[in-house]
Amino acid sequence: QVQLVESGGGLVQPGGSLRLSCAASGSIFSIDVMAWYRQAPGKQRDLVAAISPGGSTDYLDSVKGRFTISRDNAKNTVYLQMNSLKPEDTAVYYCSADVTVRLVSPKYRYWGQGTQVTVSS
Repeated sequence: QVQLVESGGGLVQPGGSLRLSCAASGSIFSIDVMAWYRQAPGKQRDLVAAISPGGSTDYLDSVKGRFTISRDNAKNTVYLQMNSLKPEDTAVYYCSADVTVRLVSPKYRYWGQGTQVTVSS
């Protein structure tokens, strides 16, 4: 069993900042890509940012220069620093981790429960 627990969401005014955290725990042999997705009401879930174990990153175009993804491999934790937030960033944010639970087992993508981010004045 692998669990991903997110924290850090909330209500913030436009132009403000939030930092999301997601910690993975359980039967983990290794973690490959960790990522953040978001889903607004009535819309599909979109990839916001992803990071490899070595620190390579990828971002949704609309968040480049405002959001920064990072990870602490020793703590199996991924972070999303969100600056200059806009109302259109409002969504439920989900973290994901591609986890191998044993040396010879395939990777499986696990998901967090989601945390609400609301940007409003």
